[in-house]
Amino acid sequence: MKSKLVPLIVAALLAPLPASAMDVIKGEILQGWVLPDGNRVAAIRMTMAPGWKTYWRAPGDMGIPPQFDWNGSQNLSGVAVEWPAPTVFREKNLTTIGYKDQVVLPLVISVPKKGAAVHLKTTIDMGVCSDICVPAQLHLDGIIDTDATRAVPAIAASLAQRPFSAKEGGVSKATCMISFNNGDLELETVITLPDAGGQELVVIETGQPDLWVSEADTLRKGKTLTSKVDVAHSTGGPIALNRSQIRMTVLGDKHAVDILGCTPD
Repeated sequence: MKSKLVPLIVAALLAPLPASAMDVIKGEILQGWVLPDGNRVAAIRMTMAPGWKTYWRAPGDMGIPPQFDWNGSQNLSGVAVEWPAPTVFREKNLTTIGYKDQVVLPLVISVPKKGAAVHLKTTIDMGVCSDICVPAQLHLDGIIDTDATRAVPAIAASLAQRPFSAKEGGVSKATCMISFNNGDLELETVITLPDAGGQELVVIETGQPDLWVSEADTLRKGKTLTSKVDVAHSTGGPIALNRSQIRMTVLGDKHAVDILGCTPD
């Protein structure tokens, strides 16, 4: 069967946007292909009205990260969202990270019954932003039943836009140091890698959703990129960081680099 792109969107509902903004974002499920192990690749394509954007998994100041609920799906035991490299939006006193116009989010779907169709249902809670930023919700429902094994161009192109791995990005070392300043926890990372282009930004994720991380102060000197962030617990509780779970994404004008884990020195 020839591989083809089949939109399966049945609904794209927004809440609580005012009626005049109901069409600022639309979503659709895209057929993908079957992997050699019987699992599937599909995608969600989101299209924003002119002047609107949505957010990456780590949205920066004041952003709302997308949250996916797969309840109601059938023949699905897990979904990995593969994020293409986002854009850094710098405004006065505000930096956010996300996508404008359109984004395709590839999905790697674990399938318990190999060869059978997947009924994919998802609710996506997210934020959309123009002159104002508001919460939104997409409801998508579709059947993924292609038997194609060739990659679909639109999804393959998005997969190709993912950040480089540490090896691909030329990372030779990544360290992180923890200190306290007036009772506040500070995390400093030092990454040795080639220049990613332009005004680089390091985004730090702790792997713990109950921890808040500030925007990084990022500075490059030669081959070394240093960043500092403040870390706080959302409920004021104690903080325990696992260096192996700290994720550092370098966003540059030329490319992005995704680095998982750091060492004390």
